[in-house]
Amino acid sequence: MTRQFKATPEFANEAEERAFWEANDSTHYLDWTKAQRVVLPNLKPTTRTISLRLPQHLLDSIKAAANSRDVPYQSLIKVWLQEKLHSH
Repeated sequence: MTRQFKATPEFANEAEERAFWEANDSTHYLDWTKAQRVVLPNLKPTTRTISLRLPQHLLDSIKAAANSRDVPYQSLIKVWLQEKLHSH
């Protein structure tokens, strides 16, 4: 059974397109079973500065671990968070 999809409308600008997709379900317009993964190797993720309060002894331990690996402690924290996230 072949499913019929609606034609994707033409948009005058990005704002109009954004408003359309916020209000409409894309499954009525696109066959997601034919979607393919795309790798964008040069795309840099956006970052946001956060404030994180840590006990001094914990921060000192993290800095010592980072120093032994010769990496900035903020980078080590990001690596550890990413690893923990992917392990679950």
